[in-house]
Amino acid sequence: MPPPPHAKPENVLKRAQELVAVNKNLSALELLHEHVTAKRSRLSPIASLEPVMVLFVELCVSLRKGKTAKDGLYQYKNIAQNSSVQTIEMVLRKFIELAEAKVTEAQERAEQITLDAIDDLEASETPESILLSTVSGEQSRDRTDRAVVTPWLKFLWETYRTVLDILRNNARLEIMYQSTALQAFQFCLKYTRKTEFRRLCELLRNHVQNAAKYSTQMHAINLNDPDTLQRHLDTRFQQLNVAVELELWQEAFRSVEDIHTLLNLSKRPAKNVMMANYYEKLTRIFLVSDNYLFHAAAWSRYYNLLRTSAAQVAAGSAPVKKDFPAASDADLSRAASLYLLAALSIPVISQARSKGALLDVDEAKRNKNTRLTNLLGMSRAPTRAALFKDAISKGVLKRARPEIRDLYSILEVDFHPLSICKKISPILVQVAAEPDMKPYVIPLQQVILTRLFQQLSQVYDTIQLSFVINLASFPEPFEVTPSIIEKFIMNGCKKGDLSIRIDHAAGVLTFESDIFSSTKPLHPGSVAGSAEKETGSVQKLQSTPSEIVRSQLSRLAKALYLTCSHVDPDFQQYRLEAKAAAYARAQAGAQEEHEDTLARRTIIEKKKEAAETALLKKEKEEAQQRLLRAEEARAAEAARAADQQKKRELERMRQEQEKIRKEELKKQLDELSLDAKIDVENLEDLDSNQLRAMKLAQLEKEKREMAEKLRITGKRIDHLERALRREEVNVLPKDLERQRAEDLAAYEKKKRITLANSKRQHEEAVALKRRLSRLVPIYETFRNDIKQQRHQEFESRRKAAEKQLEVEMGKRRQEVRAAKERKRKEAEAAERRRVEEEERARKEEEERVRKEAELRARMAEEKAKRDEERKRLDEIAAKQRQREQEVEERKARERAERESLKRAAPVEETPAIEAPGSRRWAPPKASSWRDREAERKTGDSASPLNGARDRERDRDSANASPAPAGERKKLNIAPRTLPKEDIQVPPQLTERTVERGAAPSPDAAAPKPGVYRPPALSGRTLQTDRPASPASGGEADKPKSEKWVPRRRLGGDSKEGESSERRGGGSWGSRR
Repeated sequence: MPPPPHAKPENVLKRAQELVAVNKNLSALELLHEHVTAKRSRLSPIASLEPVMVLFVELCVSLRKGKTAKDGLYQYKNIAQNSSVQTIEMVLRKFIELAEAKVTEAQERAEQITLDAIDDLEASETPESILLSTVSGEQSRDRTDRAVVTPWLKFLWETYRTVLDILRNNARLEIMYQSTALQAFQFCLKYTRKTEFRRLCELLRNHVQNAAKYSTQMHAINLNDPDTLQRHLDTRFQQLNVAVELELWQEAFRSVEDIHTLLNLSKRPAKNVMMANYYEKLTRIFLVSDNYLFHAAAWSRYYNLLRTSAAQVAAGSAPVKKDFPAASDADLSRAASLYLLAALSIPVISQARSKGALLDVDEAKRNKNTRLTNLLGMSRAPTRAALFKDAISKGVLKRARPEIRDLYSILEVDFHPLSICKKISPILVQVAAEPDMKPYVIPLQQVILTRLFQQLSQVYDTIQLSFVINLASFPEPFEVTPSIIEKFIMNGCKKGDLSIRIDHAAGVLTFESDIFSSTKPLHPGSVAGSAEKETGSVQKLQSTPSEIVRSQLSRLAKALYLTCSHVDPDFQQYRLEAKAAAYARAQAGAQEEHEDTLARRTIIEKKKEAAETALLKKEKEEAQQRLLRAEEARAAEAARAADQQKKRELERMRQEQEKIRKEELKKQLDELSLDAKIDVENLEDLDSNQLRAMKLAQLEKEKREMAEKLRITGKRIDHLERALRREEVNVLPKDLERQRAEDLAAYEKKKRITLANSKRQHEEAVALKRRLSRLVPIYETFRNDIKQQRHQEFESRRKAAEKQLEVEMGKRRQEVRAAKERKRKEAEAAERRRVEEEERARKEEEERVRKEAELRARMAEEKAKRDEERKRLDEIAAKQRQREQEVEERKARERAERESLKRAAPVEETPAIEAPGSRRWAPPKASSWRDREAERKTGDSASPLNGARDRERDRDSANASPAPAGERKKLNIAPRTLPKEDIQVPPQLTERTVERGAAPSPDAAAPKPGVYRPPALSGRTLQTDRPASPASGGEADKPKSEKWVPRRRLGGDSKEGESSERRGGGSWGSRR
């Protein structure tokens, strides 16, 4: 029963273990699978999920449920990849180990089954095996393996694929991914699974190609990382090794291409030992594909790498010796011999089928050669002549084996058409004796035949065919038949490298000597396989008639030129004059040519700019088109993904319904204790009774069928055994006699051969002893001479070494004394520098202390000054506060005085006349709030005393009754005059008034001491002809004809200004 959605991993694990204990592994697996794939499991802690996954993979392996394991492991990877990578690696490693253990167990069980099936060890064949062999070619062991081992091998292969799919494109699981790939390679190699190896290589190749596609995802593979790229290279090299071991040459070539692609991406150079393995595997691949040219080029790269590594190791510049291949003298000699032999084996005449002048075939071959050249890391395609030139320059001939050097001399240096095969035959026998060199014998024969016919064509015009066949004779294992020779001649003529006619009637070969014929073909497709150019490396004895005719015009021109230079004395002068004239023409037209060149350059630059502009415009348009296409593709992909998601959802729902239906049927089968022989799909409409009856009927039927089969089989085997034994009785005595006679004859023959060989060996040993006994005195004498000579040389060298040792010891003593003296001087200098440094530090410290003391004294002095200044400012502020307090008190007294005056009767008083130069009195302005606000903002308001008086007048005017119509309104404005009573003022204000230079009015009496008098307004004069204030009744006393004179402007301006003020309904205006 599946767990509830809220089940904890611990409870699920306990329930699964209980099911396993009662042998219900399938139910336990379903329970664990449902819990792992549930969405709520993503919130479970990894520590509690890990034992669940371990039991899950154990059950999957024991039940061989690969798809279920894959689904559960994918879910577990999604849950744990962001928090704990180690647990994923542990579970996957456990999965692989269990699968491998099952394969090993299956192999042991298959071996045990095979042994148990053999009842009689002396009887190798049983009647059952004989009968089975008549209908099948398989042995009993093969059938056992297919029944027992093969299913587990298939499951192990699926395990490797599942793990690789789970670990792909995740940088945090990269190491586990590479190790799993290496294990899969070893699996394919151990069990010789070639098909699975191809699929594995294709799977890894797809993973690398998809790495760039998923580069934007979290923890994606970054091939620009050197460590990641190095791990991929190691895996590809192991893939190449396994492909070569399995002899899958096409897959090995694809692996080489993968390695070359990764090497181009890598920023760090590959290790020399890896590149040596790379080139060695390339040699084997090219040899199997019969591409001897690139095979020799690969050996060239391998030999150069070995030589460079040996030089670096010898010079000590190699940081780690294990990164360099073994480069001993034997290894270099072997590589040099194989390199030279491979270069010699390159066919001069291609054996491939010619395609004629097909341009597409030539283009395909050029592309193929370019591709192979890039794999070898060469700048241009190799040629036979270039390889020989490189071998000679690198000293390959010196390191190669002697027989290979002789072979090179015979084929490429000497000219001996009648003995070339005879000289080369012993060398071919030596080459064929070596397993590494045996594959080169067949291509060497083609090269030998090519050299034979090339050299014969320079000596003979006509030659007997039988003589040529005798010349082209090789040792016994490598004979060449006349048909092979004729086929070779036809191929050479077809390729254009030979020009030979065969006359079978006369039995002769005719070398073409037509002066108008050429040995090279007229179309370019025919020489596609030739390894030599027209000027080949074969030694020429003389030129052919056709070559003489082709070069006769050039030879005639040379002869005529020499004749003219010797016969005609003016010829040289004419040449010099023509040369001087040519120089003069060149100099005269140099400037014009230079200008033309500059103009042409300008035109070219403009054309380039126009082309670049057009190209940029075209690229921009193409980019826009690509963006549009990409947008459309994204929209289509989104629609397709949505459609697929919908289909997957429907499929999932259908599968869930199907799963539920099958589970119900399985429950019914479990209740009936039925096995899996009944088809579950056809039981929807059956009840339990019908199922039980159906099962009983099926079991009864199977029982009857088995009994009938056993009866028929036993009867047939009984009759067959009787017939065999009847026939065997008559044949056995004759066979026994024949076998005894054959054994006795073989024994006698072997005895005679053994005795003869022993006698011959004894005689040869005795003769050898007699021959060698004559050489013993000579050997003893020679040995004594050598020993005495070596002893003398040793003594002389010993004495010379002792003298050299004394000299070196003296030099060493002098060096030691000089080193001690140098160390003493250095110590004294260091001590002197230390004392100077301490003295300098002490002086700097004293200077710093003195400066700090001065700074503190200066700061204290400044602080005292600031304190005095602050004290003085505080005193001034106190005085100012006292004065302001006195002013406030005076204002209060004046306010009280004005209140008392208002209550009293108004007194008419003549205004005081101010001193000359003072300003006249002017009536105050109206008390409108806008005017008061403007006065307060502009600062033209009167003094505090005047402001208080204005406020009093405003209140009086507001309380006054309105004037009659047609009559000017009288303003209740108090005259700006002093009160008749004296006001006691403080002495400070009196002194300040005196300081301002105030002068008393002429009509006023002398001021009393201690009585306040207002000072004269500076710059203002009260004019005597000003009309009296309305409040004092001035308007009634003065005549109407008097004009009002406006006050003067401030700032010493002589020009009189105009002033107009309004108060209530009346106004004071200017009159003219």
